[in-house]
Amino acid sequence: VRVRSKFIAVPAVLVCLGGCAREDPAPASGAEPGRVRVGLVAKSLGNGFFDAVHKGAQDAAMELDADVIFVGPTTPTAEGQIETLNSLIAQRVNAIAVSANDPDALAPTLRKALDRGIKVVSYDSAVAPTGRLAHLAPSSDQLIGETVIALVADLAPGGKGKFAVVSATPTSTNQNSWLEQMRAALANRPGLEMVAVAYGDDVSDKSYREAVALLKQHPDLAVLASISSVGIVASAKAVEDERLTGKVKVTGLGLPSELAGYVQKGVVPKFAIWNPIDLGYSITYIAVNLARGGDASKPVSMGRMGEVNFGPDGVGAMSKPFI
Repeated sequence: VRVRSKFIAVPAVLVCLGGCAREDPAPASGAEPGRVRVGLVAKSLGNGFFDAVHKGAQDAAMELDADVIFVGPTTPTAEGQIETLNSLIAQRVNAIAVSANDPDALAPTLRKALDRGIKVVSYDSAVAPTGRLAHLAPSSDQLIGETVIALVADLAPGGKGKFAVVSATPTSTNQNSWLEQMRAALANRPGLEMVAVAYGDDVSDKSYREAVALLKQHPDLAVLASISSVGIVASAKAVEDERLTGKVKVTGLGLPSELAGYVQKGVVPKFAIWNPIDLGYSITYIAVNLARGGDASKPVSMGRMGEVNFGPDGVGAMSKPFI
């Protein structure tokens, strides 16, 4: 992929390396006229999940002869993402694809982008409908919730016992939807009890502290589940450090590359995830297709991932999670 400018996110400003954009009608410095430029916004940088999303986006951009500008705040906050989005708007990118730290806080800024002709889509964690044209969920919320509960039931002795959850932020759209579906799925699992939900904000240190606190507050936990790829690693470390391997099982949603060691040690016997590389690939295809005149009310190509149909709410699902 040919990326003409690289950006590093810092709390209040984007530092531009290799040619900075000016806020004028011209494209960003170094960009080829006519090439579609997609601003791909992560919840935060230094997150393995979004690094994989970026790789998939690069693959799609190469196939589509487009440019991807991968950016995000240093910490997963709405304020940091708004700074990033304003910079992309000033550069007059053709499309923005964002995983939202807060669905409502980002909407006014993204509405401004839409008003300026920028095609806005969200992925992973949705933006409020007023701030986007479409949202690509990695899977359906129901399937994700049911999958996590099935994993917990498989790991709890006899399918019964107490479990706690480490989530991301209290305002994370996708995490809250999955929690809702997990609670619904518990109706078919009378032996399981969700005793607590903690929020690690997708930050390793905080997720670790929250996981340790859950283990101490609930010494009879059978399973510690995390629906955050950062949280599941932190939870596994907490269980290992507290010398609870074998007594408390860890599961949820995570990355194979980050969990291999814990799988081998028996801390995380099994877990689920969709391929974040595929997610980055798919959302880039969608963003470029819309920037080139595509219509989200009709099936939209995701390249090797097939087509997606967005419902009346503008939401479509990429694929089923796998264990």
